[in-house]
Amino acid sequence: MGGVFERFAQAVAGWAGRPSAFTLAFLIVVGWGLSGPVFAWSDTWQLVINTGTTIVTFLMVFLIQNAQNRDGAAIQAKLDELIRALDTGRNEFIGIEHLGEKELIAIRDKLERECGREMPERHEGVARLLRRRGRRMP
Repeated sequence: MGGVFERFAQAVAGWAGRPSAFTLAFLIVVGWGLSGPVFAWSDTWQLVINTGTTIVTFLMVFLIQNAQNRDGAAIQAKLDELIRALDTGRNEFIGIEHLGEKELIAIRDKLERECGREMPERHEGVARLLRRRGRRMP
């Protein structure tokens, strides 16, 4: 069952991000809007679009979440392999995505301090980059 769902989710998520999917949805909404006078703008007429969009949104949440979970796992595996392959990489970072938010923030803050970035928002390299793009940094 899981393999079938994953293939289905991947196919639908791939199709849903294409211009043709947007065009189809747009045409459905336009068709619904143009049919308003035919149905005298009735409550049933409104209920059709509300129910349809609610069902599609509800189902798409699960498909999109499946795609994001798969993409996130693939990215983590790739990053873990990069850490493992580097001679200077710290293998203890492999799998830290399973830690809680507080632990991750503590690790991030410690790494920033190790790099001499007490206040990350004032990092000179980032400030130079932003100045090149015409933005000002405090």
